[in-house]
Amino acid sequence: MTTQQTHRTVKLEYPQIGEQLRIRRRERGLSLRNLAERLGVSPSLISQIERGQSNPSVSTLYAIVSELDVSLDELLFNDRKPMMPGAVAQIAPAFEVPRHPVQRAENRKSFRLASGVTWERLTTTSEPGVEFLHVIYEVGGASSPVDAFQRHSGHEWGYVLSGALTVTIGFDEYQLQAGDAVSLASSVPHRLANNGDEPVHAIWFVLGRVPLDDDLHGEG
Repeated sequence: MTTQQTHRTVKLEYPQIGEQLRIRRRERGLSLRNLAERLGVSPSLISQIERGQSNPSVSTLYAIVSELDVSLDELLFNDRKPMMPGAVAQIAPAFEVPRHPVQRAENRKSFRLASGVTWERLTTTSEPGVEFLHVIYEVGGASSPVDAFQRHSGHEWGYVLSGALTVTIGFDEYQLQAGDAVSLASSVPHRLANNGDEPVHAIWFVLGRVPLDDDLHGEG
């Protein structure tokens, strides 16, 4: 990937996740207050997200996905493909050959989260049990608040294209520069943050994500 490609101007898309969230919340018989209490956030935040006035942070988004049993693709990109039976337990899900195998850079789907993180999906359609993303961390952007690490099932791999990314895994902290990569068990509490003075661009791949019952949530 060239420097020009790495630092290209990102044209963000803002899917209407609020409607998806509202429909799923009502299907589960939850009021705004009920859902907010379960997520550990304010009812006003859920209301703002549902009305399209605010985007969730990474940690809040994962909390929503866990609580409402909805896929990231369904919530962010209005695109859902159910997991194959037993796929999570086996980690490697069964894949169908995509109808359109090539995802062009100029029209991939993007979503900017409130925590200063932008996700660009690198697949043309939803892939069950897989997240394959170009991730951009703005200066000060992070996957979760300092006191609210994430943990979930599965395994993840990351490769830094540019900038410096601080990766905290358990009690260990690592500084990843351009060209560095990381592999970690997602069940270990972890946090990704840009503490530098320029945006971080990275490729992230997560296999077999399913939120754990005691997943650590934060409003962030």
